[in-house]
Amino acid sequence: MRDPDTTVNRSEGIPPPALETDVLLRELAQLHRTRHETFLYGSEEALHRHTLRTGQLEDEYLRRVPLRHVTAGRTRNGARAREAAARAEAHPE
Repeated sequence: MRDPDTTVNRSEGIPPPALETDVLLRELAQLHRTRHETFLYGSEEALHRHTLRTGQLEDEYLRRVPLRHVTAGRTRNGARAREAAARAEAHPE
């Protein structure tokens, strides 16, 4: 008889902590690629499962890589700097 804690429910996928990091990243990339189509055309159940699984995998990634590299342009200050540069370029003095 199988240990219930090690049984994988295939409809929910492999538990995120059990995934190798490269597999975790591939799964996240796939979910991010399919998000828009699932949002537009998926059933409520499909959208719910997609949202749940994406959250689980993202949480696991953040747990593993709490000090991940953040690109300066992806912060509020970076966005403000881009906007200021765009305004300056549009209205040179």
